Amino acid sequence: MISSVFVLLRQVPKKWDANENMVMSFRVSDLQMLLGFVGRSKSGLKHELVTRALQLVQFDCSPEVFKKIKELYETRYAKKSSEVAQPQPPQHRSPEALSIHSSYDRGSTVARTSISTTNIDYPALYGKYLNGLGRLPPKVAKPEVRLVKLPFYTTLDELLKPTELVPQNNEKLQESPCIFALTPRQVELIRNSRELQPGVKSVQVVLRICYTDTSSPQEDQYPPNIAVKVNHSYCSVPGYYPSNKPGVEPKRPCRPINLTHLMYLSAATNRITVTWGNYGKSYSVGLYLVRQMTSAELLQRLKTIGIKHPELCKALVKEKLRLDPDSEIATTGVRVSLICPLVKMRLSVPCRAETCAHLQCFDAVFYLQMNEKKPTWMCPVCDKPAPYDQLIIDGLLSKILTECEDADEIEYLVDGSWCPIRAEKERSCSPQCPILVLGSSDVNGLLPTPNGNGENGKATADVVDLTLDSSSSEEEEEEDEEDDDDDEGPQPKRRCSYEKGLVSAC
Repeated sequence: MISSVFVLLRQVPKKWDANENMVMSFRVSDLQMLLGFVGRSKSGLKHELVTRALQLVQFDCSPEVFKKIKELYETRYAKKSSEVAQPQPPQHRSPEALSIHSSYDRGSTVARTSISTTNIDYPALYGKYLNGLGRLPPKVAKPEVRLVKLPFYTTLDELLKPTELVPQNNEKLQESPCIFALTPRQVELIRNSRELQPGVKSVQVVLRICYTDTSSPQEDQYPPNIAVKVNHSYCSVPGYYPSNKPGVEPKRPCRPINLTHLMYLSAATNRITVTWGNYGKSYSVGLYLVRQMTSAELLQRLKTIGIKHPELCKALVKEKLRLDPDSEIATTGVRVSLICPLVKMRLSVPCRAETCAHLQCFDAVFYLQMNEKKPTWMCPVCDKPAPYDQLIIDGLLSKILTECEDADEIEYLVDGSWCPIRAEKERSCSPQCPILVLGSSDVNGLLPTPNGNGENGKATADVVDLTLDSSSSEEEEEEDEEDDDDDEGPQPKRRCSYEKGLVSAC
């Protein structure tokens, strides 16, 4: 096995030499046909075409390429090939022809010998590649850096794949240029797109920067001292959020940088220069043609594809309240508020992440608006990630909101049903007992009109103290029984010492 591989590797250079000789004899038209056959560029001077063809022979040594070279050579020198196959007397061959083509005859003879005597499976040796052609194995492809998908941006085209920012020297401040041009279709998409606000198109060319990490999709992350220059103008980069906490560094919202307003919307090339601080971490940049979405558009999309059927929500409630045999405490119900925890208002579009373990919802309208301004995508109930593609609209709670308008809280029961929980009415500030007007001639007919007149000609009455309950009356009777003076009879009731006015009976 080892000897056969050795013989194989010895035969390959001979084949290269033979084909190199054939290529050297080609005219411009032959070189263009060969390069067009393998999908290479056919433009340039003859020496450039020859260089490309020789590189093709050296690095793309497939049977198809060899066969095409031989075919072109035999077509070019058909008569010469026939003379080699059927030798003629030397006097019939011109000395000029011998002096020009003798080397190529030997090359073609070697090529025919090696092809006929050795059956080499080049694709099996080197592997299959584009267009079915075999070539030498390239370097192992490095895994590509991937960026996370952003809900508010729909990618239309990838103008520049994430490319690592490589420092050119030992300086802390580095510059990395990039030159590209837009296609006519891309220019039309930008020009015909609607305006989100004055001067801001919905279709944009954005720059995204992240860590050079191929293990997982990366979030946008700016390097220190970042500055972006488009053609001849600097582009504004989001600033830092102010921090009110002492000792805490302010954070910068890392999001795509819109370059559209500074670009040439034509076939002209655009030059982008990224200035960045080289402090040990590796960063990659990418250019994308995107369509920016609004929170209203994302809400409409969520209403179209993200509503969970009420019956499925009901089954989830039952699952939550199902009796756990390992638990000593049986849950008979769970309360859910109809007030959004974000804005403390009644829910309009109840929403939660499908990965959340709770039944409490928040309002999708305000949640999307807040993430449009400052994207965090964190659940306001459990403070865990709640990305857009995991959001659902609770169909059961949406139905409850339309049926229960006079309560701010409900309770789910074990069987999946629900009941409203209305706030207990505050106790009345008025006393439980009626208020009596002492000394009045008529207190709603409760007091009899006494005989005799009091001061100022108004009737005075003996008023019974209603605050005395039965127990106090019994105590008074006992005291009366214990009194030594039994002949005087029962003592009269005590008069109220209050003057005219209002007194609570409580």
